[in-house]
Amino acid sequence: MKKILFALLLGLAPTLALGAGSAVKLMDAETDPFDTASQQRGAKLYVSYCLACHEMKYQRWNRLAADLQLDEALVEQYLIFGEQQIHDTMTNAMLPDVAEGWFGVAPPDLSLSVRLRGADWVYTYLNSFYADESKMFGVNNLVFPDVGMPHVLAGLQGLPRPVYEDGGEALKVSGIRVPEQGGVMSPEEYREATRDLVNFMAYAAEPVKAQRIVLGVKVLIFLFIFLVIAYFLKKEYWKDVH
Repeated sequence: MKKILFALLLGLAPTLALGAGSAVKLMDAETDPFDTASQQRGAKLYVSYCLACHEMKYQRWNRLAADLQLDEALVEQYLIFGEQQIHDTMTNAMLPDVAEGWFGVAPPDLSLSVRLRGADWVYTYLNSFYADESKMFGVNNLVFPDVGMPHVLAGLQGLPRPVYEDGGEALKVSGIRVPEQGGVMSPEEYREATRDLVNFMAYAAEPVKAQRIVLGVKVLIFLFIFLVIAYFLKKEYWKDVH
């Protein structure tokens, strides 16, 4: 019994560690695996703002085109840059040693980031950057303190300012104030754009989720019908016995 309890606690350890990593209340990403239009918009945002640093080496362009109902010719024209082909994976030309020189560490592959952190965490992270001149890139993040990357979506959102509370010996950042006209998008438009981005990343982390849900419903319907048939078959088979 002790071994079983130890194994359960060991399995829960990563989840507990992630949950304890931030005291910020997570926002609801409201991802929808059946919202293909949202995933298409998110793919465009990812390629435009994220792919230059963060690869998705477990996702292929042709699989993306098929799953998101995009014509392969359009994907090649508007999403694929450089010498990549439609059957290649979503990688970039950034060399790891060069990236380490720029950022201190090579930017991680984000293929499975939503599976690791959760969609709500990623969505809250994208909406939690704020100005901090003491940091190398001039920004910090509420859910990922001392983050080592710039706010690449600042052109869309603007640069939020920190809101402080008295933390005793020093001021503590308790929230952010988003500018109404800081970027090309309004706050509502930015939240919707980051929701699309997270929805695409959730798809990339589990491309078969929509099919799995549909298949699961079909299996449950089949089992229910089979249960009814089995029940009446049992009654017919045992009627003479009772």
